[in-house]
Amino acid sequence: MRYRFEEYAFDTDLRELHRGADAVSVAPQVFDLLDYLIRNRDRVVSKDDLINTVWNGRVVSDAALTTRLNVARSAIGDSGEKQRLIKTLPRKGFRFVGSVQEVQSPADAALRADLGERSLQDIAGPDRSHAAAQDGLASAAHNGGTIPLSPAAPRLSIVVLPFANFGGDPEQDYFVDGVTESLTTDLSRISGSFVIGRHTAFTYRSKAADLKKIGRELNVRYVLEGSVQRGGNRLRVNAQLVDAETGNHLWAERFEKPIADLFDMQDEIVSRLANTLNAQLIEVEARQAERSTHPDAMDLYFQGWAYANNGSTEEYMRQAQAFFDRALALDPGNVEALVGSARVKAAIGANLTRDDWIAQFAAAEAVITRALSHAPNHARAHSVLGLVQAFTNRQVQGIAECERALALDRNLADAHGFVGLAKFFLGRGEETEAHIHEALRLSPRDNNAYRWSMYVGLAKLYLGVDEEAVAWLRRSIEANRNHPLPNFILAAALSLLGSLDEARAAAQAGLVLNPTFTIRRYRARAASNYTAYLTGRERAYEGMRIAGVPEG
Repeated sequence: MRYRFEEYAFDTDLRELHRGADAVSVAPQVFDLLDYLIRNRDRVVSKDDLINTVWNGRVVSDAALTTRLNVARSAIGDSGEKQRLIKTLPRKGFRFVGSVQEVQSPADAALRADLGERSLQDIAGPDRSHAAAQDGLASAAHNGGTIPLSPAAPRLSIVVLPFANFGGDPEQDYFVDGVTESLTTDLSRISGSFVIGRHTAFTYRSKAADLKKIGRELNVRYVLEGSVQRGGNRLRVNAQLVDAETGNHLWAERFEKPIADLFDMQDEIVSRLANTLNAQLIEVEARQAERSTHPDAMDLYFQGWAYANNGSTEEYMRQAQAFFDRALALDPGNVEALVGSARVKAAIGANLTRDDWIAQFAAAEAVITRALSHAPNHARAHSVLGLVQAFTNRQVQGIAECERALALDRNLADAHGFVGLAKFFLGRGEETEAHIHEALRLSPRDNNAYRWSMYVGLAKLYLGVDEEAVAWLRRSIEANRNHPLPNFILAAALSLLGSLDEARAAAQAGLVLNPTFTIRRYRARAASNYTAYLTGRERAYEGMRIAGVPEG
């Protein structure tokens, strides 16, 4: 069938979208979403309708759904603000409201003559969706009526297979299943992810695992499998991520802990796995995106975060921002790219590499506010807004934003880090360390752990506990040598301890990463007016001065 609306032609058989004589590139999943909305334009389509049809019932986050809707709107010249063709009805769903004309296409007639009156279900088989069946018709039209292959698996699509209970104790099954179910839920919070629902995943329990076959059957890129083993008073959890297309192992991790409260252990294990997988999956997707000759907005988004995760040098931030800008040029309403862009702008504002730091924070706030207008429950967006507020003398509001982020996503370790930073700005640096310990408990190998350690180092320096400050700051530098600021703070702490040679070396290491750093620039960045905070800053200025940091 071919549908016409405005200057567009939408052909479901050839799976093509044209604007006038020009073809419009549309990802398969976005095409399916448009197809469903157009065919059901006489009614309001609920979120569950879309998920059950387009995503085959997978667990899909609100942010991922919003992103795909915005991509669909962009493809047909619409936007989230205008909603000229696809309208969002709050608390009800979505509806295609454009005027549509149906035209039977030549491909449709030829295909039905060639295949007889076989139904879509005959071609698709009993386990495939209507959207997949439409893919089948299109392939059959081009391949002489042969039964089609499955469409390409979506990015960040994953199934969590039931973890194995290697201890053999049936009473341990509930704990092992709890890890699997919680991990399925928590992975669905990763921005842009598509996670097979637990009911489908559990049908593979106790079966010989041909992971490539499972990937084909479920149309996912990745399979996560694992095991839980109890021995004496210790519990060991193994997990591995596998490329479902090639069968190659991409990542593996082992956790071993003394047995305490099982439910607390389950939460900690799941949080650690989810946070580690978030970073690993972004890295894998970024590598795949590098090979794309025509990257779309999400390809560029993954590459942007990959650069941002490297560290906070001016060059890394510039490259990350360039990728997010390109993503937003293709899809101005892409929530994930908006959040990434705001995070980079906030990092630039915080990193003392430019004098326009106030403008950077203002730009970050404008972008993150725009993201939240599209996705009000986007946890990371709330945490980034909290970070911006913490740096702009609104620490109480910033803490509230981070607490809201944690209510939406309990695994968002960065939000704990931002709360610790905000309390430091409030002159309550003695409270910072506890928040950082919580962040590290949830995500001990997090890409942002170097920042968190720096926050504690700053708090310790301002409190006059210089030896502890040195330990935390060295931990920060070991975690990521591409971040300039902890070197200058370390230089101050070492100077105040009398270790002048080490202090000068730390100052020079910082200047290699950020040659424009001066005490004047640091002094201009006071984030609050609280007395305890300002008094601590005077110690930092003096220590840097002794270490030879330029006055500016």
